[in-house]
Amino acid sequence: MKALGMLLISLWLAMHSSLATTALSSQTHAALSVANATADVAADVEEEPAPEPPITVNLVGDILLADSIDSYIRKYGVDFPFKRTADVLADADITFGNLETSVSTRGKPANKQFTFRSRPESLEGLVNAGFDGVGLANNHSLDYGFEALDDTIANVRRYGLGLTGAGQNNDEAFAPYVQEVRGKKVAIVGISRVLPEASWYSGKNKPGIAHGYSLEPMMTYVKQAVEQADYTIVFIHWNKEREDYPEEYAREYARAFIDAGADAVIGAHSHCLQGIEWYKGKPVFYSLGNFVFTSKTEKSSDTMIVKLSLSDAGVAAAVTPAKIVSTQPRLMDDEYNRNTYAKLNKLSFNAEVQGDGTVAEKQD
Repeated sequence: MKALGMLLISLWLAMHSSLATTALSSQTHAALSVANATADVAADVEEEPAPEPPITVNLVGDILLADSIDSYIRKYGVDFPFKRTADVLADADITFGNLETSVSTRGKPANKQFTFRSRPESLEGLVNAGFDGVGLANNHSLDYGFEALDDTIANVRRYGLGLTGAGQNNDEAFAPYVQEVRGKKVAIVGISRVLPEASWYSGKNKPGIAHGYSLEPMMTYVKQAVEQADYTIVFIHWNKEREDYPEEYAREYARAFIDAGADAVIGAHSHCLQGIEWYKGKPVFYSLGNFVFTSKTEKSSDTMIVKLSLSDAGVAAAVTPAKIVSTQPRLMDDEYNRNTYAKLNKLSFNAEVQGDGTVAEKQD
């Protein structure tokens, strides 16, 4: 009996030991499963790509490199016009401005009050300042005739700059400047609604400037740019000189461009700052004013650099004020910046410039 008892005790101990081992094994298994699952989740999180940063585009108004500006360039070098703003200009994926001059050594001046012709080597200053492209759709690209326009296009390209707004026919003139950034295409379409005469208009088989005096073919080319690019900016020469507010047609055009798919509309020509409007979540800057120019009044000396940030989430905008002193745009102090923000807010429609320069849609 004693032997039988000992046997039963041994069996009982063995059975409980096995159960304990099984339980421990199950717990270990469960712990390992949780650990593996956690590791898998962590791996998934690590493998998920970080969101792409927005594409940034710096835009400025009228750039003149002739007359007294050329005198400064001859004296101080090609970098003089942009020396005080170069760091801000270069701080973007794309930098673009309106080239308010022909660039040539040929041609005869047109029969108009102001005619501008700049030396080709002056373009080096734009390149050094970080510019990627320029707009030629304005009322000065043909100041010295079609030969000089051909030279302007050739010289701009020779210095490695892109362009839009002029060409041998409509297809060339309305062709956007396109730059690819991190796999996304940004298109800038140059158009002018201010030209001295119809002979300046490009045509189906005629050289000239991409004009906006009629909706067609302008809107067709804007829509084509939208179809070909991920983001599209319309850069248009329009409105009256020295006027604070845009003409009614300009507001209608801006809405038409955005309805057609444009992500932003940028204006120039008035030689002074005009206000900002948001339409369907997209910004319209009615005039960036002068940038490098022979500005002779306080009003025409106020300028700004607009930075657009383009992403799948939409369009964000910010402004950096500057003042033109001796033809050269210069960054100023906080007081000047605040005054510029206040001026823009007074001129704007449903937009507000914040204290840090960011532009927001004003909420009712």
